[in-house]
Amino acid sequence: MGNQEEIWVYILGYNIILLLMAQSAVMTNLRPTDISFKHCLQLWLNYLQQTATIDAKSMLLLLTIMAQQRVGNRPGRIEPRALKRRLKAFPLLMRPRAEARANVRKNGHPKKLK
Repeated sequence: MGNQEEIWVYILGYNIILLLMAQSAVMTNLRPTDISFKHCLQLWLNYLQQTATIDAKSMLLLLTIMAQQRVGNRPGRIEPRALKRRLKAFPLLMRPRAEARANVRKNGHPKKLK
C-alpha cells in the first residue's frame, strides 16, 4: 500500500470515530466536543474485536456508553495561531571561525542585535 492510500485510511478511520461521537451526542443531547475521542476510539476497537456482526441493539448500547465519558473542563487550552519568532542576540557567523576569533581578539565582541 502506498503512502497516500495509508493516509486516506487514517483519515477514514478518524472520520468514522467522529461520526460515532456525533451520533452518540445526538442520542444523549450533548455536544460532540463534550465526548472523549480517545474513549470512543477504544470502545469502537474493542467492539470490533468482540463482535462478528453489528446489530442495532448493541450499536445503541455502544453509543450510549460512548457518551458516558466526557471531556473535562480544560481552561486555558486556547492558543493563538501565530508564530513568535525572536531575533537572535548575535549575528550569523558568515566567515571561518578562526578568522572570527581573530577579529574578536582584535576588536572585541560585536554589539547585540535588537
